[in-house]
Amino acid sequence: MAFEALKKTLESNGFQVSVFATAEEAAAYLNREIDNTTVGCGGSMTLKDMGLYDSLAAHNTLYYHGASDDPKGTMQKAMTADVYLLSANAIAASTGEILSIDGTGNRVSSTLFGHRKVYFVAGKNKVSEDFDKALWRLRNVVAPKNAQRLGRKTPCALRGDKCYNCNSPERICRGLVVHYKKMNSMDMEVVLVDQELGY
Repeated sequence: MAFEALKKTLESNGFQVSVFATAEEAAAYLNREIDNTTVGCGGSMTLKDMGLYDSLAAHNTLYYHGASDDPKGTMQKAMTADVYLLSANAIAASTGEILSIDGTGNRVSSTLFGHRKVYFVAGKNKVSEDFDKALWRLRNVVAPKNAQRLGRKTPCALRGDKCYNCNSPERICRGLVVHYKKMNSMDMEVVLVDQELGY
């Protein structure tokens, strides 16, 4: 996938943008950029696929609730970290909006305020043609796959095909954040990888 046009669009929205051919190159870059600091991470198959939880923890103080005996406490510490990493759930290529959906709120709230820098990491599968297709992707690809992975009792997890706009207490798509532009309060960088990563 050619990221040249998307890079320019995201930059016009105020985001820093780095582009890499492989996950290994992107992971090496992030390990160089993020060193000897506090790092919060959202739950992300992309970050896991890239080995970033382990590699960043080797030379930073890492707060990731998926590897913690106290998930809620770890999420709270992640909220105050200098740097926060997550994967973008979808990016609208034509206009450069970044869309993120969440059930608990720890990931999306960390993209709005409180950190020195936020990194969105995204494989080429996260890039959609426009806003409507990006939103469709969140509801009908991202949420069902994550609900299945987490063993939730929701129609989308049971059928794995689409969003049913359910009222299940285990529903994971509860909050949507759209970044039209970079937040004024902190640096934000989009790391694009020309491979399929995560959901």
